[in-house]
Amino acid sequence: MTKIPTNVDISPQIGGQIATVQRRTLAVLSVAQITSGVGVAVGFAFSSLVVAQLSGSVSISGLAGTASVLGAALLALPTARASGRSGRRAGLALAYGCALLGCLITVVAITVRSWPLMLAGLVLFGGASAGSLASRYSATDLSPPGHSARHLSWVVWAATIGSVAGPNLAEPADHLGRRLGLAPDTGPFALSLLAFAIALAVIVIGLRPDPLLLARSTAPAPASAPGTTVPAARARGTLRTAWQALRQAPAAVRALVAIAVSHTAMVSVMSMTPVHLDHGGSPNWVIGIVLSLHIAGMYVLSPLVGWLADRIGRVPVLTLGMGLLLAAAVLAGTAGPHGVTQVSAGLALLGAGWSCGLIAGSAMLSDAVPLEHRPAVQGLSDLLMNVCGATGAVAAGVIVGALSYGVLGTVVAVMVTITGAWLTLKRT
Repeated sequence: MTKIPTNVDISPQIGGQIATVQRRTLAVLSVAQITSGVGVAVGFAFSSLVVAQLSGSVSISGLAGTASVLGAALLALPTARASGRSGRRAGLALAYGCALLGCLITVVAITVRSWPLMLAGLVLFGGASAGSLASRYSATDLSPPGHSARHLSWVVWAATIGSVAGPNLAEPADHLGRRLGLAPDTGPFALSLLAFAIALAVIVIGLRPDPLLLARSTAPAPASAPGTTVPAARARGTLRTAWQALRQAPAAVRALVAIAVSHTAMVSVMSMTPVHLDHGGSPNWVIGIVLSLHIAGMYVLSPLVGWLADRIGRVPVLTLGMGLLLAAAVLAGTAGPHGVTQVSAGLALLGAGWSCGLIAGSAMLSDAVPLEHRPAVQGLSDLLMNVCGATGAVAAGVIVGALSYGVLGTVVAVMVTITGAWLTLKRT
């Protein structure tokens, strides 16, 4: 491919080349999202059950989900660091490579009947979630002005296919694994391993040229003080670079807070809804339908959310998201254990509010930060997002256990109302 000169105005011919690369980038990222989404969903659907069988403890089984979330948080910064130094391809390859290794460890752990080893594998398994989150930012590197949110939203939407199909493949994968001579319960994780291997291959082979490196090569050189250079800035620690960039970008801080609050609200309510419905005697299939509606709310409307964020602005969509989260908290929180229809409506709104926060917030974060600092700030955002989600799940369990599901709804309602008001007042 013809090398595009650096630090010059982009001609129509070069602009056309970039548009072609961007279309290819979005296709590659979407395929990787679909395949990795299958792997994540299969493993997530089966991990708690297998840990419970290996440990003989329902309490320990809850650590399976915690381990995966912890892994996604721990790998957010290394993924960002690799992206900042060597491009998006390197960062995503690291994330999916860790997930693949995690699957191998998990298969071995199940074979030797070791739940601590399995939890260790699930930590690395979380790399797939880190890669999925990083992919949405990779979609914005070459986006023309006013299109980053919708490009990002298409990659988020692609996760719907894997998320819906994955859980339904867990049992067939287990049966197939047994027929192939694998140890019982290893089939789903062998399928996850295959899915992550495909995602890794798609990224390594297909993500060429690298969108971040190409964006850097065509961007005008930023002004710098005498004796400093952009590469030197990128060489600093990822976390330090991120914090310094945020200090100079108030809009990025607002975006980061909105993403973290949206994710905390979503995870806290979603994680305790099955418990609330179970107390009302709802069968598992009913709870499954409620969660499916929630997942649909999270992903199905993503392209519409992205279009709105580009059309009417990031802050209005973020404020809309907080309003949807408020409505969700009120609907779900005031529903009794037998109010399945009301809880279902609340969970669907909860997913839609999360989608507004993630897509508009991610686009706003990317727009507000210089290109050379983007991977570091994006990695910090994903780290905080996962930590807040895990904290929210733990806090929700404590609140529901000590008080009630309704009190949890009230706490979430207050949190998103304050955040929505803050976003509106800070909009200048």
